[in-house]
Amino acid sequence: MVKPFDEQPGIISVISGYTGGHVENPTYEQVCSESTGHYEAVQITFNPDIYPYEKLLELYWQQIDPTDPGGQFYDRGQSYQTAIFYHDEKQKELAEQSKQALQESGRFNKPIVTPILPAKPFYPAEEYHQHYYKKNKAHYEGYHVGSGRAGFIQTHWGEKNEK
Repeated sequence: MVKPFDEQPGIISVISGYTGGHVENPTYEQVCSESTGHYEAVQITFNPDIYPYEKLLELYWQQIDPTDPGGQFYDRGQSYQTAIFYHDEKQKELAEQSKQALQESGRFNKPIVTPILPAKPFYPAEEYHQHYYKKNKAHYEGYHVGSGRAGFIQTHWGEKNEK
């Protein structure tokens, strides 16, 4: 989820990490064990004058399968489920509106199941997870295609939005 946001104007930083759980400073292994309640997530710092929150939401929907309650593509389990974490009531309202608009668009033939949740403490992931797409380009690109994500994005959003 880092690459599509990292490449946009007005994005100051994109940090991989974990949120939504009940364990302080969890490790990747703990999160993957499905025992901490955390989601794998990204924390995005952005300049809303250049890249408004509404555009973040739009880009996010184009990177996921919002109809899959069990994870994303090859990655299965609670920690891989999609979610939007809001920091204030305005973000919550905008996220709910964007979710409703996506549902009503008819783009998907199943319900949009991505929850919109209040933000909880965010814990940065280990350094080897940060900007993985730059550090391990061949693996990242192979997984992007092999997992089905690239094809899914192409089918639902068209080539211009494939990240």
